[in-house]
Order: sequence, then structure tokens, then C-alpha cells
Amino acid sequence: MPSLRTLVADDHPLVAEALAMASRVAAPEYVVDAVGSIAAAEALARERRGYRLVLLDLMLPDARGFSGFLRLQHVLGNVSIVIVTAHRRPELVEAARALGAAGFLSKSQPLDELARAIREVVAGRHVFPSTAADDGGAKTAMGKIATLSGAQLRVLLALADGRLNKQIAGDLGVTEATVKAHLTAIFRKLEVTNRTQALLAMQPLLGEERGSEHS
Repeated sequence: MPSLRTLVADDHPLVAEALAMASRVAAPEYVVDAVGSIAAAEALARERRGYRLVLLDLMLPDARGFSGFLRLQHVLGNVSIVIVTAHRRPELVEAARALGAAGFLSKSQPLDELARAIREVVAGRHVFPSTAADDGGAKTAMGKIATLSGAQLRVLLALADGRLNKQIAGDLGVTEATVKAHLTAIFRKLEVTNRTQALLAMQPLLGEERGSEHS
């Protein structure tokens, strides 16, 4: 029987250690793995069984907004993913809720509060701060993105990262013709006609560019 596992994805070592400690307090039976990028998290998720919880920094070096969340959600399926960030803007909280996150925590919360919240998630409950915002844009975008196949979602996320068709084909191990076919289907499902409009439709889930202020 595989070990029960928590995956901590944060590129700040001290924050990652604090989250790992909170997880061990909340769920001592869980083995904790820590990584500093979405790519590393995806690799571990495919390599190891038993993940039940992910504590995810909202904007890792290789992610924009919720793109990292979507990538892990695709790999891990129904595993509980909790967003942990330095920001608690209402629109971010509601976007996380709309996407199906299990919780939204602040890095500024004391260790005991983090542990208590993680314990709630492990018990099957959702943990979100109270907010008056209602991000209808995120809900609408997520509804459309939910109609995409796994391959189409990977193409869309690569598009959001600025990859060209040839680069996307190389990354995914398919032909450029296949990428073009996926883009045609993506445009139809998102109800757009070109790459720019597709990115605008996805913007509520991408959030702001990673800048000097780390999330």
C-alpha cells in the first residue's frame, strides 16, 4: 500500500519548510515532499503514488496565475489542492474557489492556524477566508476550460506561456498539424477565433504577470 503523501510546491525554502511542518503537525501520517516549481511537482505526481494533499504557492517561477494549479489539477485529478499565497485579494480567493481548490491560505498565518486549516482539508472540508467578491469571469472561463480535453488544455497552457506551434509540438511530442487541430477545437470551445482572443478568455485564470511582488 503506497504511503499517504503531501506535496508542498513553493520556491522559498523557509516558506516550504514552514508549510511542511504545518502539514506534519496536521497529518503526521502523511509523508511530505517539497519542490520549487510546477514542472518538478508534475514529475513527482507522475512518479509517486499516494498524494492526498497539495500546498501550492500561487505563482511559481514556471507558472502564471492559476496556470500551475490547472496543470497539477490535470495530473492529480481529485487530489485536494490548497492555494497558499502572500495575497488575499477577494478576486483571487473566488477564482480559486471557482476552479475547485480545497482552500486558500495566507503565508502570513501563524503555524498553528495553518496546521488547523490543513487538518480541516484532510478531513474533507474546504477552507476559504470570507470575501464579498464574486468573480463571475473566473467561473465563466473555468466552465469553458472544463470542456477541453487533457491534450487541448496542455496546448492552451503552452499557448499562455508564449510557445509557438512548433515549440508546443516538440514539447508534447506531436506534429504541428496536431497542434493546429487542437487549437481549432480550443477556439471553438472557448467561442473565440484566434490565439489572442483565447488568451483573453483565459485571463481571469492567469492573473497578473509574475513581477517583483512574489505571490
